[in-house]
Amino acid sequence: MTPPAVVDLLRELAPQVLGALVRRHDRFEGCEDAVQEAVLAAAVQWPVEGLPANPRGWLLTVASRRFVDQVRSDHARRAREAAVAAEVPPGEVPDTDDTLVLLFLCCHPALTEASRIALTLRAVGGLTTAEIARAFLVPEATMAARISRAKQRVRAAGGSFGPPVGEERVERLRAVLHVLYLIFNEGYTASSGRELHRADLAREAIRLTRAVHARLPADSEVTGLLALMLLTQARQAARTTATGDLVPLAEQDRAQWDRELIEEGVLLAKASLAGPALGPYQVQAAVAATHADAASAGETDWAQVHALYLVLERIAPNPVVTLNRAIALAEVRGPAAGLALLSTLDGDGRLAEHHRLLSVRAHLLEKAGDVAGALANYRRAAKATASIAEQRYLESRAARLKA
Repeated sequence: MTPPAVVDLLRELAPQVLGALVRRHDRFEGCEDAVQEAVLAAAVQWPVEGLPANPRGWLLTVASRRFVDQVRSDHARRAREAAVAAEVPPGEVPDTDDTLVLLFLCCHPALTEASRIALTLRAVGGLTTAEIARAFLVPEATMAARISRAKQRVRAAGGSFGPPVGEERVERLRAVLHVLYLIFNEGYTASSGRELHRADLAREAIRLTRAVHARLPADSEVTGLLALMLLTQARQAARTTATGDLVPLAEQDRAQWDRELIEEGVLLAKASLAGPALGPYQVQAAVAATHADAASAGETDWAQVHALYLVLERIAPNPVVTLNRAIALAEVRGPAAGLALLSTLDGDGRLAEHHRLLSVRAHLLEKAGDVAGALANYRRAAKATASIAEQRYLESRAARLKA
């Protein structure tokens, strides 16, 4: 088994080496395969032989040789063989770190959302195809095909390796942040399977977002997204019991929250709000910071949380935002007000019959004293979720009411 320190180093170096190789050869697909082979070789050799004096140079040399071998074996590209094979593999990676450029490339507009996530985890995160497949509970062959198609689409879309400019850069950065947000959410609350958390995905999302923030420290939305992740991740240890059962926010032992992550997240959240514009990640970070400021659930400033969700509804309208505002509204004005707001979502196909809508309605009906209605909605919510941890929690709520 590869030591964690080596795994972390390889995940840090892989995008740097890939960026150097793509910048040199301008062929993402072949370069990405070559870097993955070099990373696998390092994972096997370094724990036995020890770290080389220049790990980046070692990876780039091996990856360059693998790339040359790929070209030599491809009969359709014999015309390029002599030129590529004659190149001397460099021993040093250029000072330029192309991690952000790679993220832009992996979030190319020609790709579907699922392909962007898979390619980001593979090319920039350094996860193997098998690891990504396990994370999303699909066969390895399925994930391999998805990644292969994504690389082919990137190649077909053309364009040179480099950061997009102008409005395209703004749109591509938005796509990058969305992909990182989705990866974190899947890691923090898995959409399916037995485990509530997929810690490796959550950690990887935070690592990559830190990398983006290091390159764009003045971008308020990047700062806001990192703050949101840290403040959310800070609660992870308190979210489940020793047996893996879900513990809702109101019932969590806040002494288990990670105070270092909270302090860092609150500072970042405040810094993000100092920017000239206001984006959805900044507002969500402010919500998370409000929860983190409360010593107990009863001390939460729900009026502030509700006001922030009103702002979020205005700048980024979304049924999930309205759902969350309904929870805050119920705390401020009572469950009837929250239920009335929830009813506006019944006709929204994006959320109708979703387990989150059903579970929130069940919770508010329970608070309103409608036991029969709460029981029915808890049961429907339990059947609607693919997460076994959430299913167990919802069934336990229903069982408690029935008793």
